[in-house]
Amino acid sequence: MRLMGLDVGSKTVGIAVSDALGWTAQGVEIVPINEAQKEFGLDRMKELVAQYEVAGIVVGLPKNMNNTSGPRVDAAKAYGQLMIDTFDLPVDYEDERLTTVEAQRMLIEQADTSRKKRKKVIDKLAASLILENYLNRQGKLLNKLK
Repeated sequence: MRLMGLDVGSKTVGIAVSDALGWTAQGVEIVPINEAQKEFGLDRMKELVAQYEVAGIVVGLPKNMNNTSGPRVDAAKAYGQLMIDTFDLPVDYEDERLTTVEAQRMLIEQADTSRKKRKKVIDKLAASLILENYLNRQGKLLNKLK
């Protein structure tokens, strides 16, 4: 069972998928979108859902540091609902506070990646972190239930 993680922005959606066992997450790609023109990359999303045999989707929620929700949370939830309506797959949400900051730090410290190159992969890496956080949290919950 593979899950797909999404880091939804106003111009792009970073995409990651889990391995078949749901243990790890790997960044796949960044899909361009245009919220203003109601272009949400659905054709490419459809191809990726089929290619990876996705069973569920995890959408990152960009909450404020004080745990309040703003317009980007509403946009992420709307994108999640679009995924439900389009693919008839279950959607869950994961707090994504600081994932982009963590992704930037990782790219700078570990890969010494230039700003230009970081921009090309940051959303994909953030999607991986969102999905990994979700998988880790789910694993901890499952272990507690045993």
